[in-house]
Amino acid sequence: MKIAFVGKGGSGKTTLSSLFIRHLAAAGATVVAVDADINQHLGAALGLEEGEAAALPAMGDRLRLIKDYLRGRNPRIASADTMIKTTPPGEGSRLLRVREDNPVYDACARPVELGGGAVRLMVTGPFTDADLGVACYHSKTGAVELCLNHLVDGRDEYVVVDMTAGSDSFASGMFTRFDMTFLVAEPTRKGVSVYRQYKEYARDFGVALKVVGNKVHGQDDIDFLRTEVGDDLLVTVGQSDWVRSMENGRPPRFELLEDANRRSLHTLRAAADAMYGVRDWQRYTRQMVHFHLKNAASWGNERTGADLAAQIDPGFVLNEGLAAAV
Repeated sequence: MKIAFVGKGGSGKTTLSSLFIRHLAAAGATVVAVDADINQHLGAALGLEEGEAAALPAMGDRLRLIKDYLRGRNPRIASADTMIKTTPPGEGSRLLRVREDNPVYDACARPVELGGGAVRLMVTGPFTDADLGVACYHSKTGAVELCLNHLVDGRDEYVVVDMTAGSDSFASGMFTRFDMTFLVAEPTRKGVSVYRQYKEYARDFGVALKVVGNKVHGQDDIDFLRTEVGDDLLVTVGQSDWVRSMENGRPPRFELLEDANRRSLHTLRAAADAMYGVRDWQRYTRQMVHFHLKNAASWGNERTGADLAAQIDPGFVLNEGLAAAV
């Protein structure tokens, strides 16, 4: 299952995504965690020291390797230079699987031990001084989008992405790449403003969106969120001594997380797992094509000097059945 955590800056989405990743790992699930936020904090939230987090290999710096691997023997893609972030797979493309070993994981992923379990952690990489004034951050998250476009994941396999803050995700088609999107919102007007943007943008794309109320102090906060977001409010998370210790660099054993917050994490997983039975790979592939054609027409064709619409394989549908064959 592909799961995104979104929300405004400071909402606690990185904290919530890290708790969810720990919850999955503690249950023995196979997890690939991806930090796609401009502020790279997921590694630290998963317990890495500052130096360890800074040393994680940036996907954005390895984009050529990613393109070369995913292109495979797809005859519709002449070279890696003609691949852009929205390039969809086709016959002959290499696909990524959650449980496998491959050159992309070798170059970009690092194992993180979490209470006896381990997850693969990948990061887009920070926005550096060299990028200032000459680069758009979405050029870095493009590596994540390209990998998601080529990812085949199955039941009890999880890819959890900590997305960039606010509504920046809508600058590309990446917001349609997920089976479930959890929007973390504080019980304030500003806290629910990103929810309204997401709800409006995602309305026509069938995006499954649920709100996680964070920093909730009591029934008044719950009532406020319920009034503002209605049935999209899935669960709330209260103040946590466990989280405070984690943020101070002294995380207790995960099984000591408060019972109420542990139940909330169970609810998140159940909501994500419920989406497995209604997955629509036809729509997923159709949306990939839609955004690829938009990007090709607006900037991709001019930048690459190629007709990127010709990369689309009209008979190809990404789905689990391809995992063993491609």
